[in-house]
Amino acid sequence: MKIGAMVESFRLGFRGGVEKAAALGVAGIQKYATGEELNWTDAQIKEALDIVKSNGLVFSAICGDFGYGFDNPERNHEMIEKSKRVLDIAKKLECDIVTTHIHKVPVEECEQKEIMRKACRELAVYADSIGSAFALETGPEFGEVLGGFLDSLGANGVRVNFDPANLVMVAGDRPENALKYIGKYVVHTHAKDGIKLHKPAEGEIVVGEEALHHAELAKMGHEYLELPLGKGGVDFDVYLPALAAAGFDGFLTIERECGDAPEKDIAMAVDFLREKLAKYNLG
Repeated sequence: MKIGAMVESFRLGFRGGVEKAAALGVAGIQKYATGEELNWTDAQIKEALDIVKSNGLVFSAICGDFGYGFDNPERNHEMIEKSKRVLDIAKKLECDIVTTHIHKVPVEECEQKEIMRKACRELAVYADSIGSAFALETGPEFGEVLGGFLDSLGANGVRVNFDPANLVMVAGDRPENALKYIGKYVVHTHAKDGIKLHKPAEGEIVVGEEALHHAELAKMGHEYLELPLGKGGVDFDVYLPALAAAGFDGFLTIERECGDAPEKDIAMAVDFLREKLAKYNLG
């Protein structure tokens, strides 16, 4: 497995983030392509690729999350066309993986689920046609539900961007359990950690002692809390061997979405992952 970092997590701009990632010794970076990047010319795409290559890195994946999901039939056509554009841009950046969220997949069959299935099937066919993968990020639903949804598509172009922290923080699932159902679909992962916050009936918040002094508590709406790697509910000593057993040998891309010292947290995450990869001979 290889270690990567989300370039936006550094909060240093694209070039600054790439240079900092290279200084930390990671192998790749992931970048969003949902804003001005959609209108990049071939020259601008080449410039971005040259910046990454000149720092000895590759794009581990491109993020194509526009924040809308694919459960609105009135908006889906626009989102699908934009997602195809991101897949095309990623290909020019020599990257075959685009990640996104599609919103929560319903457990039972219903109109909403079929709307999501139709959109994902169209994107699967397109991704297949250019030799790429449109990877759905884990989190809102249990792995078993997402696995069944992917099995129903009948196409290989839609895969999984596995985020173990989202499963713990939002769905309340265990990553090693989710891998039983979606391990075969995983093409990229986010290295992230956190905890789910429980709210008793009286409204008090019960959290792990390690989270009591984190300012992020209020920011997260008192539902979940992202924490540095090794400080949350993801058991990496169980998760990483299970990920390897599922056949994955790609990127563990560090994503730090909050906190006052992202650069410090990312550097600590790199060291943490190196230690775990060496421990289990996964590097």
